[in-house]
Amino acid sequence: MLTEKEVLGTLEMLRNEHLDVRTVTLGISLFDLATHDSVLFRDRLKARITGMASSLVDVCNEVGDIYGIPVVNKRISVSPMAVVGAPFSSRELVLAAMALDQAAQAVNVDFIGGFSALVEKGLARGDLSLIEAMPEALTSTSRLCGSCNVATTAAGINMDAVLLLAKTIKTAAALTADRDGLACAKLGVFANIPQDVPFMAGAYLGVGEPNAVINLGVSGPGVVKKALQRAMQADAHLSLDEVSQIIKRTAFKVTRAGELIGREVAKRLNVPFGVVDLSLAPTPNVGDSVGEIFQVLGLSHIGAPGSTAALALLNDAVKKGGAFASSSVGGFSGAFIPVSEDLNIAEAAAAGHLTLHKLEALTSVCSVGLDMVALPGDTSAETLAGIIADEMAIGVINRKTTAARLIPVPGKKAGDKAYFGGLLGEATIMPVPGAAGSEKFITLGGRIPAPLQSLGN
Repeated sequence: MLTEKEVLGTLEMLRNEHLDVRTVTLGISLFDLATHDSVLFRDRLKARITGMASSLVDVCNEVGDIYGIPVVNKRISVSPMAVVGAPFSSRELVLAAMALDQAAQAVNVDFIGGFSALVEKGLARGDLSLIEAMPEALTSTSRLCGSCNVATTAAGINMDAVLLLAKTIKTAAALTADRDGLACAKLGVFANIPQDVPFMAGAYLGVGEPNAVINLGVSGPGVVKKALQRAMQADAHLSLDEVSQIIKRTAFKVTRAGELIGREVAKRLNVPFGVVDLSLAPTPNVGDSVGEIFQVLGLSHIGAPGSTAALALLNDAVKKGGAFASSSVGGFSGAFIPVSEDLNIAEAAAAGHLTLHKLEALTSVCSVGLDMVALPGDTSAETLAGIIADEMAIGVINRKTTAARLIPVPGKKAGDKAYFGGLLGEATIMPVPGAAGSEKFITLGGRIPAPLQSLGN
């Protein structure tokens, strides 16, 4: 194991290679705030969050300064609002969403997640109210994120929920048509969602979590890229198993550095430390791209034949390196391929090298799924549901987390540009082959059963 001194040396070595703590996320339980009085509930929400997170941003900045590595985003996740707010109508949940957003603004965090529902086996009253509230809630707030888990390997896929979420996405896109459907960028539809995710839009605090916890998301695609470049310059004949070892060693160092910072933040806030999520989460900045790693490995672009194999190697090595570095690895931990948030991937999609079908194939081995994918505005709810269902099936069958963050951009067609801003970036709208062929299947509804291997002995 690395000592603290060795970790600090690693940090110094990596400072100029886009290593950062992408997010420190303070999870806050709200279960004990439940009440039938919606006004009292909103007051309790704001008091709990502003009380517990009042020093989060300052502490993250202080610790980042001490160790010489920035904490880029400071975030909050809360208990799933469909459970905590189960007694309330959709209108009351919109008001609760606004209260969450106001609390997030008061403590100056970037995002607050947990406007969420877990509906893999069915839709309860609170779930239905929350999903109905989602379009307005995500439109009328600036920092709120939401998620719905519609499938698990143990339960199968709730196709009624899939179609309902697809219709919700269409409504949210229409309400933010002037911003290229931005509300949809804050909504993820998941299979096998973890309870300790620090990354948005999926972050929420699961029912098995403590009253408060610090979960950390570390990102280092630029670090991995530079490590591979140095190794290949030294030896142009590296084999892929040697490449894997280099990625694992790099992931080990990054994870150890991240955990050091996360534990110090948790200590100063006097809350437990939860997990390190080592995910190669890119940004639109040059040099901070997962797509560029593919080019270092010898592919002309992501989407070229061999891309799925390269991503499998990358994801596996990252997970193994992180798991060896810490007993507290959680969340997603792997490689993200968000189309709009990765400049290199966005360029591959714009050039037609990366199609929707190839992107779906890549998600079978990546850390999450179809992430930040801009689609034509006239894509029907049934077609969206078909795309989501396919992605959920990949997660269920492969016993992994998958997600779909789809943005049907109102008034725009394939080849047009969508602009989301900041870390969300921009994307060329991808065509949907065979877009009109899903309606009859999707409207059958019901639940796709769990695969046989999930049923136990």
